[in-house]
Amino acid sequence: MARWGLLNLCKPAGLTSRQVVDQVQRLAGRAIKVGHAGTLDPLASGVLVTPVGRATRLTDYVQQMPKTYSATFLLGRQSDTEDTDGAVTELVDPPIPTASAVREAAERLTGRILQRPPAYSAIKVGGRRAYDLARRGEDVRLAPREVDVHRLHVVAYEYPELRLTIECGGGTYVRSLGRDLAASLGTAAVMSALQRTAIGPFRIEEAVSPESLTRDNWPGHLLPPIAAVSQLPQIVLGEDQVRRILSGRTVQSPGRLDPGLDVAGLDPSGRLVSIMTVRNGNELAPKRNFPPAELL
Repeated sequence: MARWGLLNLCKPAGLTSRQVVDQVQRLAGRAIKVGHAGTLDPLASGVLVTPVGRATRLTDYVQQMPKTYSATFLLGRQSDTEDTDGAVTELVDPPIPTASAVREAAERLTGRILQRPPAYSAIKVGGRRAYDLARRGEDVRLAPREVDVHRLHVVAYEYPELRLTIECGGGTYVRSLGRDLAASLGTAAVMSALQRTAIGPFRIEEAVSPESLTRDNWPGHLLPPIAAVSQLPQIVLGEDQVRRILSGRTVQSPGRLDPGLDVAGLDPSGRLVSIMTVRNGNELAPKRNFPPAELL
């Protein structure tokens, strides 16, 4: 049975992403590398894609996939962490926005926007995690950066509670979307619940509870590595081409492609054997090779 691939796990609230990875690591053993693609805060639950073995070399492709969240916010409140895990204080006589004003504010936050990450985040500042500096009482102001918010839909609103569905690109902080939406309405907000319902093709409906995994059954839940690069163009290579690519040589593409484009190379049985890069329009060079087990 394969010992490398991707686990689509449903992280429970109350655990860190690292704790979930450590659970899998204990089952897989120290000899097998385990990672995750996209941190979820302890408050949050939902999809946590966990690459195992050689699939950890595909983590960045999963991180680039669009993400979907279901988030709940409480208006008229603020906290240092921008969620209810921090010290929450209520504003004195805050405005109570109308439903139409909330919907209009959500529409203004869609598209490519500038977002200032929260102080309590894993972003490094001078080699230190921002949340470590914030916990020490230091003033942490991170520079705004561009993020993509594809959809920001108001599911329900009954003051002070606001529920949103969010579809966004990597690097977007959902806590900060609630903060900025509320600020545009002259108030504040804290996130009280968050569930990640999808990362690309990895959906919560198919996610597995980490508690259900055992030393015997976890390999049976591994998804094929090709799932990590489902957004890339795919080319089925002939046996001779597979041998050339795995030996570090180039092959010809079946048609002209954009230079620099990454392409997933499959063997005749449909297994991922290489991530290739396009050169000169019709030449494919190996970027990351994944030889089948029988060749290792």
